Amino acid sequence: MAINLSDRELAVPQVKEYSYYPGCSLHSTALEFNESVQAVFKALDIKLYELEDWNCCSAASATTLNHALSLALPGRNLAIAQKSGRDVVIPCTGCYNRHKTTERELKRRSAAGQMVEQAVGFSYQGNFEVRSLLDVIGNQVGLEALRRRVQKPLNGLKVVGYYGCLLLRPVEVTQFENPERPTLLNRLLAALGADLQPWSYASDCCGGDQTLVKPEIAARLVNRLVEHAREAGADAMVTVCPLCQMSLEMRQGAGAKLPLFYFTELIGLAFGLAEASSWWKKHLVSPVGLLKSLQLES
Repeated sequence: MAINLSDRELAVPQVKEYSYYPGCSLHSTALEFNESVQAVFKALDIKLYELEDWNCCSAASATTLNHALSLALPGRNLAIAQKSGRDVVIPCTGCYNRHKTTERELKRRSAAGQMVEQAVGFSYQGNFEVRSLLDVIGNQVGLEALRRRVQKPLNGLKVVGYYGCLLLRPVEVTQFENPERPTLLNRLLAALGADLQPWSYASDCCGGDQTLVKPEIAARLVNRLVEHAREAGADAMVTVCPLCQMSLEMRQGAGAKLPLFYFTELIGLAFGLAEASSWWKKHLVSPVGLLKSLQLES
């Protein structure tokens, strides 16, 4: 089911506080993502309350090995989130997908949902929603609010927006954008002044889940995406997912590498946040040369 985003932007008032589930990646391999999220929300005067004693959602392993566990692990986090009644924002798309899957079963009062309640020891009340980071910033904060805060427009930065798989599919779970023609990320980047390059691969798989077990497949998928991004005229890709970011940085072939940004990093850069320059050193493919060539970095 496709969502009418323009109606959604008009219908949802801006919220000033959220519960926050960073997931494992944002506390380890994607520290710069977490730092940029925290900095951007502080600049927007929106409070994030990290879920106390949250646990790994086991986005990949439990899904493959134990279906009940793959629902119960996110279910425990949802039980914690329910205590505050605040919507919970989830940056990692894998984590988002797993929590939305469990949320759907709980809302449907299905046998699987009842199993989660019993395993976790709570009764789902439905007094909060699981939201992706892109949804919260793009729709609830709103593109016009972002545009008003831009201090350093990203003029000349030629990019393509990349969603990957799990933010958009399956549609009945994520209930977000049309997986074949998503637009919100591009509209957000345009609001920051970036030069969007047209391409048709925003939701193609990067092979992130295969990075360790079948690296040759991951490398083939990554290099296909990078090649298409270059053909589109992009100097960089913009991601919403820490697993995609890691895969795309690690698996590019020999030669010049294409830089990648988390979309929140570019928001922070466009906002003129001083700490933005500290994020680039955590990248496997440095974007500093590109940013300096565009006078976006001193």
